[in-house]
This record gives sequence, structure tokens and C-alpha cells, in this order.
Amino acid sequence: QVQLVESGGGLVQAGGSLRLSCAASKSIFSIYTLGWYRQAPGKQRELVAMSRSGGVTNYAESVKGRFTISTDNAKNTVYLQMNSLKPEDTAVYYCNARSMITNTNYWGQGTQVTVSS
Repeated sequence: QVQLVESGGGLVQAGGSLRLSCAASKSIFSIYTLGWYRQAPGKQRELVAMSRSGGVTNYAESVKGRFTISTDNAKNTVYLQMNSLKPEDTAVYYCNARSMITNTNYWGQGTQVTVSS
């Protein structure tokens, strides 16, 4: 079992930056795929960024060049640095960890990001 706790959301003006953090309850980075998803009101949850073992990262087209996913293995924490934020980035952001062995998914509780125009 893995617990994920997100922090760092909030209200920011368009063009601003936020950094989200997701702390895992144990060391998982070598055997889990880590990701950030978001869900806006009335929309489906979508993948924002993903980090795999070996440093491979993937991003949604809408955030490429603006968002960066990174990990701190010593702190069991994954980050999402969000720059040049737009109103359409407004959503609840969720941290995800998926076991590469069992394919089990774990989710954080979500953190609200609101970007004002």
C-alpha cells in the first residue's frame, strides 16, 4: 500500500507559476510509474505529465514547454513545476503512482489549482 499526499496548489494569476509536491509513504520510484493528472469541472481526468524509471518523461501537448515533472528519491517526492500558467490549466491536480509489477494504481487526494485571467 502506498499513500500519496499532494500540496502546493492555490490561486495564481495567468502567467504565474506554482510547484506541486507529492510525497509518497515509502520509496517507490524504482518500480512505479509516477504521474500528474488533472480534472477540470465537467471534464474527464487527463494525464498532464509522467515520469518512468530511467528518467523518461512524457507530457500532454497542452503543457509541453511550461510544466516539468521531477523526482527527489531521497525525499520520496515527485514535483510538478508549472510555469506560464493559463486559465485553462485550472483543475484539481492528482498525483498517481502505478506499480510496474502489479499495475495497481494509487492516487493522492488532489489539490486545487486556479488560474485567474
